[in-house]
Amino acid sequence: MDVAPPRSRYRLVGQPLLYAISVFASLGVFLFGYDQGVMSGIITGPYFKSYFNNPGSIEVGTMVAVLELGALATSIAAGRVGDVIGRKGTLFTGALVFTIGGAIQSFTTGFYVMIVGRIVSGLGVGLLSTIVPIYQSEISPPNHRGALACMEFTGNIAGYASSVWVDYFCSYIKSDLSWRIPLLMQCVIGAILAGGSLVMPESPRWLVDTDNDAAGMRVIVDLHGGDPTNLLAQAEFQEIKDGVMLEREAGEGRGYGVMWRKYKRRVLLAMSSQAFAQLNGINVISYYAPSVFEEAGWLGRDAILMTGINSIVYLLSTVPPWYLVDRWGRRFILLSGAVVMGVSLAFTGWWMYIDVPATPKAVVACVIIFNAGFGYSWGPIPWLYPPEIMPLSFRAKGVSISTATNWAFNFIVGETTPYLQEVITWRLYPMHAFYCTCSFILVYFLYPETKGVPLEEMDAVFGEEERLDYESERASLMSNARSVDRQSTGSTPQPKVKAPSERGWVSRLLYRNDRSSYQPIQDTDE
Repeated sequence: MDVAPPRSRYRLVGQPLLYAISVFASLGVFLFGYDQGVMSGIITGPYFKSYFNNPGSIEVGTMVAVLELGALATSIAAGRVGDVIGRKGTLFTGALVFTIGGAIQSFTTGFYVMIVGRIVSGLGVGLLSTIVPIYQSEISPPNHRGALACMEFTGNIAGYASSVWVDYFCSYIKSDLSWRIPLLMQCVIGAILAGGSLVMPESPRWLVDTDNDAAGMRVIVDLHGGDPTNLLAQAEFQEIKDGVMLEREAGEGRGYGVMWRKYKRRVLLAMSSQAFAQLNGINVISYYAPSVFEEAGWLGRDAILMTGINSIVYLLSTVPPWYLVDRWGRRFILLSGAVVMGVSLAFTGWWMYIDVPATPKAVVACVIIFNAGFGYSWGPIPWLYPPEIMPLSFRAKGVSISTATNWAFNFIVGETTPYLQEVITWRLYPMHAFYCTCSFILVYFLYPETKGVPLEEMDAVFGEEERLDYESERASLMSNARSVDRQSTGSTPQPKVKAPSERGWVSRLLYRNDRSSYQPIQDTDE
C-alpha cells in the first residue's frame, strides 16, 4: 500500500457515518418528492384558482409539468458536472438552485413568474435526482446497497406525503397563504440540504478516479471504522484503484459515444427502468390525486384528505423493500409490482366506467393499492438499478441519461394527464395498466439480477469480461467483518466476522449470511 492516510478527521466513523450520509442524501430525494406532491393539493384550492384566474387544463398541466423540463436539462448535464466538481459539489449546487426556485414560486406575481420558478426548481431537481443515487451507490456495500437505496426512496415518498398534508392543513387558511406557505417550505428544506452537503465526505470512488488517493483512502478508512491499518479498507482502496487504472489503460476515452458503444445494453436497461416508472402511471396519481378523487366523486377538501390518507399508505409501502430487496432481488420485486399496479389501474378505470354509488370508495381503495404496489417496486428499484449496472468510468453519464429519461416521460405524463382526464376519462387508467404489462414482459426477458454483486464485478453479470475475484467490496463500507484477527503465527490475517448478537439492530435486520451467486450472461443470451 503506497498511500498512508492521516488520522481520521470525521467525528463519525463506520456505520454511524454511513447512516448519517444516507440521511442527508435522502434530503435530496425528499426535496423532489415534496416538489412533485405540493402542486397536487394547491391547484384545486379556491385561492390558487382565483389568483391565477381559473387556469384551464393546459395551463395547470404546464405549471405542474414544466418542472420536468428544467430537470431534464440538468439531469443530462449532471453526468459531466458530477465528474468535474464531484458528487458532493453537485449535491450542494442542486440544493442551492432548488432553494432559489422555491423562493421564486413562493413569491410569484403571476402565471409566468410561477413558470420561471418551476423551471429553476427543476434545474435543481435534475442535479439532485441524478447525483443522489450515484453518491449512495458509491458509498454502499453490495449486500446492503439495495436496502440503503430503498431507504433513500422512502425519503422521497416522505417528501411527497409531507407536501400533501401541508397542503391539507394550509387549505384552512383563508388567503393566498394557503398555497404560498406550502411552496415556501421547499426553501427551508433546500437550505438544510445545502448546509448539510458541505460537511458530508466526498465519494471515495470519485476521489480515487480523480487521483486524490489520500483523500479517497481517508474516506474509506472512516467508513470502515477509522482504523488506517484496517486490511479491508486497504483492499477496497486497491480494488477501486486497480479498476480506475484498468479503464485508463484501455485508452478508449470516457465520452457518451464510447459509453454507448461499450455499454449499450446497460444504458438501454437503465433508461427503460426509468421510462416505465413513469409510464406505469404513478404521476397520474402523484401530481393529480385530488383531481382523480374529484373525478371519482370526492369534492374539495375531501379530495385532498383522501390524497393524504393515500400518501400514508404509500409511505408505509416503501419500508418492506428495505428488508426484501437484498433477499428477493430486483427482478422479483419489479415483476410482482407490475402485476399489482396493472390490476389496480384496470379496476380504477372499470369503477369509473360503471359509475355507481360505491365508485368513490372503490377508486380510493384501488388507488391506495396501486400506490402501495409502486412504493414497493417501481418506485425504489429504478433509482437503484442504473447506478448499479453502470461502470465507474461511465456511472455519472449513464445515470444522467437514465434520469433524463425519467424526467422526459415525467413531463409527458404530467403535461398530458389533465387533458386526457377530460378527453378519454376512465380509459386513461387501463391505458397505464397496459404499460404495466409491457414492463412485466421487459423485466422478465431482459433484466439480469444484480443483488449482492459488487459494483466492480458487474461486468461478469453482463458477460463482458472474466469475473475479478476481489474481496474488498464483498465486505466493504458497512461490512460486518471490520475487525481483523491478527495471529501471532505469521499466517495471513483473515477478517473476523462479528456474530449476529454483536451487531447493531439495523445490521441484524439487513444482514444476510449467504452472498448471492450469479453467472455471467453468455453471448447466446444477448
